[in-house]
Amino acid sequence: MNIKIVSIFPDVLGTYGDQGNARVLEYLARSTGATTELVSVGINDVVPVDGDLYLLGGGEDGPQALAARRLQAGAPLQRVVERGRPILAICAGYQILGRSFVAEGKTLPGLNILPADSVPATRRMVGEVLSEPLIGIGQALMTGFENHGSMTVLDDGVEPLARIRRGSGNGRDGYDGVIVGSVIGSYMHGPILARNPGLACHLLSCAGLGEVQPSRRHRQLHHERARAQIESLWRTVRA
Repeated sequence: MNIKIVSIFPDVLGTYGDQGNARVLEYLARSTGATTELVSVGINDVVPVDGDLYLLGGGEDGPQALAARRLQAGAPLQRVVERGRPILAICAGYQILGRSFVAEGKTLPGLNILPADSVPATRRMVGEVLSEPLIGIGQALMTGFENHGSMTVLDDGVEPLARIRRGSGNGRDGYDGVIVGSVIGSYMHGPILARNPGLACHLLSCAGLGEVQPSRRHRQLHHERARAQIESLWRTVRA
């Protein structure tokens, strides 16, 4: 089987190494015997709609606004969603998929793929995140790093990705991210798929690869980061 992984605008949406998510997926897919095609779409390129799995990362206000405008032209991601293809969107990419987001002091239209709006927060949310995934991905905890000045408000009844144990996530509801159909959004950098092998395997399964298993080293990295987070949280509680 061949899997086509499409990394959207890593030249402007890759502030915290989110482009590494594509490399993680490529490695895991090849470990199953599949062949892979990794397509890196530049900000002035046409977004293909025949991919199997799509990725968006984080970025600053200006690049975020530019990326949103490019993705509104021709509505390629709406067509991807109609095909049921999985999309992972991180931070600025997550906000872009909602109805609206704030960049450079202005409220701008998003792609209206997610039933959510991103609004200015009273403080910038920066630091490590520890959370409990609300979907079955074969791991009890998720870790990541966040750095954002907006919070995302989900519509009532919309399923978040994870329950926050440390950090801010969406900003005020005690959760991080969202799951709507084949689309997953999160504020966790890291990159998230390097830190959370269960989520990476889940995405590949959604893309049609069946059951995918992480490597021993991948699992070890996850355990190391989760343990460090738990120990840090425990020290904070005891202080």
